[in-house]
Amino acid sequence: MGRYLANALVERGEQVVVCDLQQNIDVRIQGNIEYVMVDIRDKEMLKLLPVTTEDVVINLAANQYHTKVPRNRKDYFFSVNTEGTRCLLEVVFEKGCRNYLMFTTDMTYGRPQYLPVDIRHPQNPFGPYGQSKKACEEICFEYRRKGMNITIMRPRMINGPGRLGILVKLFKLIDFNLPVPTIGSGKNHYQMISVFDCVSAILCAIDKGLPNKEYNLGSKNPPDIRTLLTGVVQVAHSRSKVIPTPGRLVKFILNILDNIGLTVMYKEQFMIADEEYILDISETEKDLDWHPLYNDEDMLKDAYRMYKKQ
Repeated sequence: MGRYLANALVERGEQVVVCDLQQNIDVRIQGNIEYVMVDIRDKEMLKLLPVTTEDVVINLAANQYHTKVPRNRKDYFFSVNTEGTRCLLEVVFEKGCRNYLMFTTDMTYGRPQYLPVDIRHPQNPFGPYGQSKKACEEICFEYRRKGMNITIMRPRMINGPGRLGILVKLFKLIDFNLPVPTIGSGKNHYQMISVFDCVSAILCAIDKGLPNKEYNLGSKNPPDIRTLLTGVVQVAHSRSKVIPTPGRLVKFILNILDNIGLTVMYKEQFMIADEEYILDISETEKDLDWHPLYNDEDMLKDAYRMYKKQ
């Protein structure tokens, strides 16, 4: 998402500084952009950032589930997502910057207690990733009280170029004409959000002066999972069949496999995979004058085409 955001900001004529762990800037980022290699967990490195009182700091840095996660998951997620956020906010606050945008996750909500899930829904995350992001939000609330403008965005599963993640396992089944199991009946709705809609939401928040509020990001009118998967099978010209499974049993087995180190899916990914889960994005639309342009079916089909090109 960072590279698409950087390019969008350059197109708007903004002065952009990209900060990342990589030694060199992503070649897909174009334009006159300053690059700083930095570790968000290193406060002394962060102090070297050229942040001024007029700047907007956008924090997209996170450890997530899209790469192999070590056994000590709590340290892995909290070191970057929570303590990294704390270090960054301490430094930018000391430098006089008061404008900050934070990407967290809908995983802070946990199992839906009502639908659609709005920003006031209780936050009871299942695992260390969601917990680390909830803790990071609490740090943001602390700095709001100190006078900072902090917009927090909670996206559903982000889909788009560079964001295949768990979808690779699904696409491999389809490529080999193997059965594609759903967790549960597949009749539930599972919302996503395009990386490009995330970028447009950030731009809208900046244009609105970074409201001190949390915002959900998701698509509109997502179809059920069975319809989504069937659409990808058709695009792939595959002989795969979408097969419903007993959700509780599958989750029980996945949990055992995870506990013994044979992880197929992580708990935070499979625990609500068979549940109806829709984020309420009405306040985001109203406050930010933002509307998602991409639907789930097209996102998933495009993700498959991108996977094939790789």
